[in-house]
Amino acid sequence: MDATAALELAEAAPFSAEERAAVYRAILTRRDVRDEFLPDDIPEETLRRLLDAAHHAPSVGFMQPWNFIVIRDAAVRARVREAFERATAAEVEILEPERRDHYRSLKLQGISKAPLNICVTCDRERQGRTGLGRTQQPDTDLLSTACAVQNLWLAARAEGVGVGWVSILRDADLRAILAIPPQIAIVAYLCVGRVARAYVRPELEVKRWARRLPLDELVFADKWGAAASAVRKDP
Repeated sequence: MDATAALELAEAAPFSAEERAAVYRAILTRRDVRDEFLPDDIPEETLRRLLDAAHHAPSVGFMQPWNFIVIRDAAVRARVREAFERATAAEVEILEPERRDHYRSLKLQGISKAPLNICVTCDRERQGRTGLGRTQQPDTDLLSTACAVQNLWLAARAEGVGVGWVSILRDADLRAILAIPPQIAIVAYLCVGRVARAYVRPELEVKRWARRLPLDELVFADKWGAAASAVRKDP
């Protein structure tokens, strides 16, 4: 290691118990907010902190492939909502008939209710077509951008700001509305706003659409499918 790099190193001590508790609280109480948004606008300094947190996400090869389209214009959001409603109608048709009424009862977006929307994109050519870390795993740019989404979401939770991810949107519709170039991938469309209350458990779990899977069923040891013994529950 050269001397200049050595000067950049700092002690990496664990957080204090209080700091750790705050981090885990943000993780465990983060929710996909849909209908609980307040009309209050997000102050510019708060938005800047959220975007800066997203920009400090890890990225393979330090490629930083993300961009953030901040959308406040009501007319633009109305067009996005219309696109959402068209996509929702199409999605209902492919569901099993017995689940359609349940699906229709769910609140799946807050595009108009949230005062702010953010579209997170990935520039797949920012570091060239390969870039460090992409030669064998070309989708690491998309995965890195997903880390930026998670950073923004956790920072938002700490700020008392709710975030909802709207995934029922056709790529072509969103690309046309927001003038997104063809080489730019759309990763997430987020509704962002202050919230006074949030679900204790995920809303889709509360409304019995899905349930959280047991962790023990998802952890393997050394190879796929092998029962794990390295990660044990507390006695």
